[in-house]
Amino acid sequence: MTDNLFEDLQAAFPDELLTTLHAAGRLRIERIVSHGQASPPGFWYDQSQHEWVVVLRGAAVLRIEGQSPVELHAGDYLYLAAHQKHRVEWTTPDEPTIWLAVYYAEAL
Repeated sequence: MTDNLFEDLQAAFPDELLTTLHAAGRLRIERIVSHGQASPPGFWYDQSQHEWVVVLRGAAVLRIEGQSPVELHAGDYLYLAAHQKHRVEWTTPDEPTIWLAVYYAEAL
């Protein structure tokens, strides 16, 4: 079965669209589509899994706790260690920002 990461995009929506593309054991791959969304004021992600994320289309600004904001454009990627607090400060409001996120846990 094949699919396309750039299909099924709406013009605008109130919440981010999360689609699990593959999950197996300690691994999960998601497509995230943002359209101007950002983390709520004062909210920080604190995930139990590691995350590797790439922006495929659009742009975003992430803040990692204790660091300056990081601008991400199409093709930019970064690694977030488990429990590394971070938040989304901004995503492109006039076009979808499409992310590919890979979440994984260490083996026991």
